[in-house]
Amino acid sequence: MRDPSDDQFSDTEDEGDPSGEEVVLSALQLKLMRVLWQRGEASVADVVAELAKSRELAHTTVATMLSRLARRGVVSVERDGRQLLYRPLISERQVRRGMVAEMVRTLFSGSSDALLTHLVTEREVAADDLARVQELLRQAEHDDD
Repeated sequence: MRDPSDDQFSDTEDEGDPSGEEVVLSALQLKLMRVLWQRGEASVADVVAELAKSRELAHTTVATMLSRLARRGVVSVERDGRQLLYRPLISERQVRRGMVAEMVRTLFSGSSDALLTHLVTEREVAADDLARVQELLRQAEHDDD
């Protein structure tokens, strides 16, 4: 099950990152991981069935992708009878952190200020989200005092 505290503004630290490195995933890998985060564990057939709701993928494609994620230390794999069960070893928040950091490095030359400026000037942030960010900034200033 997905942890409800794992929202986009959560500021708690994650535990259990096996590599300590940033994790960047492709769009398809991210879809596979979302199935695992939602279910907690899943077989290849489970993932194929879940993804079939939006995209048809071959069983072998999903098996290969999960195997590669296991080699990277992103998921664990355990034999259960004739099937393999995969479990996420990293949180969605950890992946989000790594992917945002990569985006900031590649698209904004490492400047998070440039990212924030882009989001505000291009009207990519809804007013209520902007109000939430402003509240977080006020709290951060208060915590620094």
